Amino acid sequence: MRRYYKKGEMVGTGMKGMSQKSGDKRPTKSGAGMTAKGVAKYRKNNPGSKLKTAVTEDKPTGKRASRRKSYCARSAGQMKKFPKAAKDPNSRLRQARKRWRC
Repeated sequence: MRRYYKKGEMVGTGMKGMSQKSGDKRPTKSGAGMTAKGVAKYRKNNPGSKLKTAVTEDKPTGKRASRRKSYCARSAGQMKKFPKAAKDPNSRLRQARKRWRC
């Protein structure tokens, strides 16, 4: 992973330092995933990132519809890879899929 230095702080650290307590991630009860604040923080620390928040509307159109379709396909693969999380209705994976309406 490439690391960039900006104004004395290390940049390009991925998800390091992101937490529910700081408001960067949603609690499992409210659908898991990242908040708008968390996405902004991630993009600031990882220049060039195109991370966006979840597509939660009923019938998205255009690029948002394809983003949702892509996320649902990727997360379905995670359900296969982590069967323990797939069976638990309160897991972050299941809650995020529910929020994305997969």
